[in-house]
Amino acid sequence: MDAENLTPLDPAYASMLRVKFGIVAAVLLAGASIAEIAIPGYTGAVWLPVGLFALWLLIRMPMRRYAARGYSLEGERLRVVRGILFRSDSVVPFGRVQHIDVDQGPLERAFGLATLTVHTAGTHNASVSLPGLAQADAAAIREDIRAAIRRDTQ
Repeated sequence: MDAENLTPLDPAYASMLRVKFGIVAAVLLAGASIAEIAIPGYTGAVWLPVGLFALWLLIRMPMRRYAARGYSLEGERLRVVRGILFRSDSVVPFGRVQHIDVDQGPLERAFGLATLTVHTAGTHNASVSLPGLAQADAAAIREDIRAAIRRDTQ
Protein backbone atom coordinates (compact mmCIF):
# COMPACT_ATOMS: atom_id res chain seq x y z
CA MET A 1 0.00 0.00 0.00
CA ASP A 2 1.54 3.27 -1.03
CA ALA A 3 0.59 6.93 -0.80
CA GLU A 4 -0.64 7.04 -4.39
CA ASN A 5 -3.73 5.01 -3.43
CA LEU A 6 -4.77 7.51 -0.75
CA THR A 7 -7.73 9.84 -1.12
CA PRO A 8 -6.79 13.41 -0.18
CA LEU A 9 -8.85 15.37 2.31
CA ASP A 10 -11.26 18.12 1.27
CA PRO A 11 -9.36 21.23 0.07
CA ALA A 12 -11.38 23.36 2.51
CA TYR A 13 -9.39 21.62 5.26
CA ALA A 14 -6.27 23.60 4.24
CA SER A 15 -8.27 26.83 4.49
CA MET A 16 -9.62 25.86 7.90
CA LEU A 17 -6.09 25.06 9.08
CA ARG A 18 -4.96 28.46 7.84
CA VAL A 19 -7.67 30.11 9.98
CA LYS A 20 -6.67 28.01 13.02
CA PHE A 21 -3.01 28.89 12.57
CA GLY A 22 -4.01 32.52 11.98
CA ILE A 23 -5.61 32.61 15.43
CA VAL A 24 -2.43 31.17 16.98
CA ALA A 25 -0.30 33.65 15.02
CA ALA A 26 -2.45 36.58 16.19
CA VAL A 27 -2.00 35.54 19.83
CA LEU A 28 1.75 35.16 19.33
CA LEU A 29 2.00 38.56 17.64
CA ALA A 30 -0.03 40.19 20.42
CA GLY A 31 2.32 38.69 23.02
CA ALA A 32 5.35 39.82 20.99
CA SER A 33 3.92 43.33 20.75
CA ILE A 34 3.50 43.47 24.53
CA ALA A 35 7.07 42.22 24.96
CA GLU A 36 8.31 44.90 22.51
CA ILE A 37 6.65 47.61 24.60
CA ALA A 38 8.04 46.15 27.84
CA ILE A 39 11.64 45.89 26.57
CA PRO A 40 12.92 49.40 25.87
CA GLY A 41 15.61 49.92 23.25
CA TYR A 42 15.27 46.58 21.41
CA THR A 43 12.84 47.47 18.66
CA GLY A 44 12.08 44.39 16.61
CA ALA A 45 14.12 41.98 18.74
CA VAL A 46 11.03 40.03 19.73
CA TRP A 47 8.54 41.02 17.08
CA LEU A 48 10.69 40.14 14.05
CA PRO A 49 11.34 36.45 14.90
CA VAL A 50 7.77 35.98 16.09
CA GLY A 51 6.49 37.65 12.91
CA LEU A 52 8.60 35.34 10.74
CA PHE A 53 7.36 32.32 12.70
CA ALA A 54 3.76 33.55 12.30
CA LEU A 55 4.26 33.86 8.53
CA TRP A 56 5.65 30.34 8.41
CA LEU A 57 2.61 29.13 10.39
CA LEU A 58 0.22 30.82 7.97
CA ILE A 59 1.92 29.96 4.69
CA ARG A 60 3.74 26.66 5.05
CA MET A 61 2.16 24.66 7.90
CA PRO A 62 -1.42 24.38 6.62
CA MET A 63 -0.30 22.94 3.29
CA ARG A 64 2.18 20.56 4.94
CA ARG A 65 -0.50 19.31 7.35
CA TYR A 66 -3.01 18.96 4.51
CA ALA A 67 -0.57 17.03 2.32
CA ALA A 68 0.47 14.77 5.21
CA ARG A 69 -2.99 13.24 5.62
CA GLY A 70 -4.98 10.85 3.50
CA TYR A 71 -7.26 7.85 3.70
CA SER A 72 -8.53 4.92 1.71
CA LEU A 73 -11.43 2.52 1.94
CA GLU A 74 -10.22 -0.78 0.54
CA GLY A 75 -12.23 -3.92 0.92
CA GLU A 76 -13.33 -4.19 4.50
CA ARG A 77 -10.75 -1.73 5.90
CA LEU A 78 -10.28 1.96 6.54
CA ARG A 79 -6.69 3.15 6.18
CA VAL A 80 -5.70 6.52 7.68
CA VAL A 81 -2.25 8.03 7.07
CA ARG A 82 -1.12 11.13 8.96
CA GLY A 83 1.93 12.91 10.30
CA ILE A 84 4.71 15.22 9.23
CA LEU A 85 7.62 14.27 11.50
CA PHE A 86 6.15 11.08 12.89
CA ARG A 87 4.18 9.20 10.23
CA SER A 88 1.30 7.03 11.33
CA ASP A 89 -0.41 4.53 9.05
CA SER A 90 -3.47 3.00 10.74
CA VAL A 91 -5.61 0.26 9.22
CA VAL A 92 -8.97 -0.44 10.87
CA PRO A 93 -10.73 -3.66 9.84
CA PHE A 94 -14.49 -3.11 9.81
CA GLY A 95 -14.96 -6.23 11.95
CA ARG A 96 -13.24 -4.44 14.87
CA VAL A 97 -15.43 -1.32 14.73
CA GLN A 98 -17.54 -0.67 17.84
CA HIS A 99 -19.09 2.65 16.85
CA ILE A 100 -18.51 5.60 14.53
CA ASP A 101 -18.79 9.32 15.29
CA VAL A 102 -19.08 12.25 12.91
CA ASP A 103 -18.19 15.46 14.76
CA GLN A 104 -18.13 19.11 13.77
CA GLY A 105 -16.62 22.00 15.68
CA PRO A 106 -17.51 25.62 14.94
CA LEU A 107 -14.71 26.10 12.40
CA GLU A 108 -15.49 22.79 10.74
CA ARG A 109 -19.15 23.77 10.47
CA ALA A 110 -18.18 27.10 8.90
CA PHE A 111 -16.12 25.29 6.25
CA GLY A 112 -18.59 22.41 5.74
CA LEU A 113 -16.17 19.85 7.17
CA ALA A 114 -16.41 17.05 9.71
CA THR A 115 -14.19 14.64 11.63
CA LEU A 116 -14.89 10.92 11.34
CA THR A 117 -13.86 8.94 14.44
CA VAL A 118 -13.92 5.16 14.29
CA HIS A 119 -13.85 3.47 17.71
CA THR A 120 -12.54 -0.08 17.72
CA ALA A 121 -12.41 -3.03 20.08
CA GLY A 122 -9.31 -3.02 22.25
CA THR A 123 -7.61 -0.62 24.60
CA HIS A 124 -4.45 0.65 22.89
CA ASN A 125 -5.21 3.22 20.16
CA ALA A 126 -8.86 2.23 20.32
CA SER A 127 -9.99 5.06 18.06
CA VAL A 128 -8.86 6.51 14.75
CA SER A 129 -9.82 10.07 13.79
CA LEU A 130 -9.95 11.42 10.27
CA PRO A 131 -10.45 15.20 10.21
CA GLY A 132 -10.89 17.31 7.10
CA LEU A 133 -13.65 15.39 5.35
CA ALA A 134 -16.54 17.13 3.67
CA GLN A 135 -19.59 16.66 5.92
CA ALA A 136 -21.39 14.61 3.26
CA ASP A 137 -18.31 12.42 2.69
CA ALA A 138 -17.94 11.73 6.42
CA ALA A 139 -21.59 10.69 6.64
CA ALA A 140 -21.24 8.52 3.51
CA ILE A 141 -18.14 6.76 4.87
CA ARG A 142 -19.94 6.16 8.16
CA GLU A 143 -22.86 4.60 6.28
CA ASP A 144 -20.51 2.47 4.13
CA ILE A 145 -18.82 1.10 7.24
CA ARG A 146 -22.18 0.47 8.93
CA ALA A 147 -23.48 -1.34 5.84
CA ALA A 148 -20.35 -3.53 5.70
CA ILE A 149 -20.72 -4.39 9.39
CA ARG A 150 -24.40 -5.28 8.88
CA ARG A 151 -23.46 -7.56 5.94
CA ASP A 152 -20.83 -9.32 8.07
CA THR A 153 -23.17 -9.91 11.02
CA GLN A 154 -26.03 -11.37 8.99
